[in-house]
This record gives sequence, C-alpha cells and structure tokens, in this order.
Amino acid sequence: MTALRFGVLGCAEIARRRMLPAMAAGPATTVTAVAGRDRAKAERTAAPYGAAAVHGYAALLERDDVDAVYVPLPAALHAPWVERALRAGKHVLAEKPLTTDAVDTARLLDLAKERGLVLRENVMFVHHSQHAAVASAVSRGVIGELRAFQAAFTIPRLPGTDIRHRPELGGGALFDVGVYPLRAALTHLGHDLRVLGAQLTGGPGDEVDTAGAALLSTSAGVTAQLTFGMDHGYRSGYELHGSLGRISLDAAYTPRADHRPRLVVQTRAGVEESLLEADDQVANTVAAFAEAVRTGGPPEEVSRVQAELLASLRQVAGLGAPGDHSPATAADSRVSSADSSSA
Repeated sequence: MTALRFGVLGCAEIARRRMLPAMAAGPATTVTAVAGRDRAKAERTAAPYGAAAVHGYAALLERDDVDAVYVPLPAALHAPWVERALRAGKHVLAEKPLTTDAVDTARLLDLAKERGLVLRENVMFVHHSQHAAVASAVSRGVIGELRAFQAAFTIPRLPGTDIRHRPELGGGALFDVGVYPLRAALTHLGHDLRVLGAQLTGGPGDEVDTAGAALLSTSAGVTAQLTFGMDHGYRSGYELHGSLGRISLDAAYTPRADHRPRLVVQTRAGVEESLLEADDQVANTVAAFAEAVRTGGPPEEVSRVQAELLASLRQVAGLGAPGDHSPATAADSRVSSADSSSA
C-alpha cells in the first residue's frame, strides 16, 4: 500500500511535538513537506523527517508529492487555507475547531464532498479506546437510564503572548478548550443537543473569553453541563449520571500514550474501578485519517453539528457575530435562555 504523503502548513508546537512524529511513524503515512513563513524554522521542522522545507503555504499546495495537508494554523486562518487546500485537490486534516464560523464549516464540508476529498477536524481524543469503554458500559445499563452528563476541561493561565489570547486569530477559551467537553457531550449523548444557557467571561485586560460554562439538553431531557477555561487549575474529565449510578473518567482529553485510564463506576453496590489499557490517540487519529482517504470516507457530520452548537453557545452568551471574539465583562456577561436570545 502506498503511504499517504502529508504536507504541513506551519510549524506550530502541536505539529512538531505530536502530529509530525505520528505521521512519520505510521505505516500508512509519511511526511514529504513542511511549509513556513520563516524558511529557517521550516527547515528545522522538516529536517528530522527528511522532508522538504517550503517557504510559504501556497507553494506547498502546488507540490505534486503532497496528497494530504495538515493545517495547525491559528483557528481564524483555518477557513481560507482549508479551502485553498481542497481546491488544490488535497485531502485535509485541520486542527480544531475546523473554523470559527458555522457557515464556513458547512461550506467546506460540502466542498470536500463535492470534490471527493476527505476533510477531518483533528479532535484526537475521540480516537482513544477509553471512550468506547465508557459507551459500552452505558449501553449495557451499568448505570441505568442516562440522566445527565458533566464535563470539564480547564488549563492554567497561558503567557500573554500566546496566540490564544489574540481575538483576530480566533483565540479564546471556547474555541481552544471548550470544544473538548462539547465534543464529549456529542459523543455520548448524540447530535440531538440544544443550548439552554451559556456564559463566556474574561478577566481584566483580556481581549478574549478565558472562562465559560454551558447547559445543553437533548429532546428527551438529558442535560449536559460543560465547564472550560484557560486561567484555571488543570482538569480534564467527564461523568455520566444514570438512574442507578454514575461513571467517571479522568485524563479524558489529552492522555499520554502510556497512560492507563481509570474508569470509575459508582452504584448502590459500591465503587468499582477498572484500569483500562493504554492507547495512543495521536497515532490512532493519523491512522483513521489515512484509512478514510484510502476508502473514501464521507464527511463527518459531527463537525457541522459542533460548529452550529458553538455558534448557538456564543449567541446565548451574548457575544454576537462569529467575528466578534471580545469577552463579556463580569458585569455584563449573562446566562440566558436560547428562546429569549433568538427572539
């Protein structure tokens, strides 16, 4: 089988630290080119993989030795470069969120389908086997009928120079860390979710939201409470509550490849802990993308649904149009109902 040849747009940390090593190590993938605005940085990033260093992103899209493009650029740059890559005939794996606008996300998914190309959003945690173990326990009725879902992903304060503090680049807690608990809710509750309430806030001097919370519900009344932020103590986990008990999982979103997850089930009978097998979600993600290209996998509709929910959450929180990334202040941020916000 011919290896899928990746070109990388940019030298972001996640590309250098996680994705490039996985692409180079995978039996079905290889790295052929790395593009950067800084030629020297592109050369340093490409060198360990014997890949070509390309000056400028557009030049990489013109190469005939690139089958697929990985886009780890700032979120606000995803839409234009994903579109250019698709129009150049390349499959695309783009960092999350796929775009910062639901209309752009839908348009790009439709474009990929129209051109017979694979477009995937790089939400890696869903490719870890621990989440299938949780889903299996729920489907077996271990905690009875599902009643509620709670999830949190919070990280410590980032340096002021970090791009995630820059509104013009699509920064903010919702797009950076809020995507994780939201996608976890979609994974375990399905796509039938609507936003009931939301709040996005920033501290003094912040130009983006650095904290947020949301309440969602399915049409059957199963609720999802989400918490996220990037000025917090570290927390990465979720719980599912049922009529007979609850299941909890820590290190849910960014576990190391050698981490053995601990699944905790609490019922009237007591607490049962299961130590699951370690899994490499980065390698799994790259392999799943390569397989989708090989088999002609269809667009993932979950990215469309997620984008619509992100837009709804912003609207309910009072942030207005997708291009407005300014946080609400502590005084004027609010929790409001979806019905009253859309009136």
